[in-house]
Amino acid sequence: MDTDVYSYVIDRLDGGTLDLADYADKVLLIVNTASECGFTPQYAGLEKLWQDYRDRGLVVVGFPCNQFGGQEPGSSDQIGAFCQKNFGVTFPIAAKVEVNGPDAHPLFKYLTEAAPGLLGSKAIKWNFTKFLVDRRGSVVSRHAPTTKPEDLIPEIEHLLAQE
Repeated sequence: MDTDVYSYVIDRLDGGTLDLADYADKVLLIVNTASECGFTPQYAGLEKLWQDYRDRGLVVVGFPCNQFGGQEPGSSDQIGAFCQKNFGVTFPIAAKVEVNGPDAHPLFKYLTEAAPGLLGSKAIKWNFTKFLVDRRGSVVSRHAPTTKPEDLIPEIEHLLAQE
């Protein structure tokens, strides 16, 4: 297993690739997302965090996933258009992935191992589970789907203040 998130190269929604090593020394907020979920309005909060903190070193990365109630059924083009039209999303979005099970994206295998959920559970329970990663590439916290993006501001500011 890789030792930090910077070891991963991911496919982007738009067909390119995103090398997380390009974000070394940044604070990362990694979120599994969906377009047809009750938590989908969190896209607006995630975009606001990206706009407010990216110049200070925060990178938000969304990972669309269709494993929870089939709430991300669309193609890459449909997902991208939905995020842009409805929430003005400009932060990086990965190609659709699985976050649980044998076909889970290796990054999510790493994240769930590094930051287990409630009672030590590794499985992600629903869309909009959030992982915060410090400037050294270490996973520092995992947040439930019910945690609003703005609730992460104190922790994000603390991580951004660290060298």
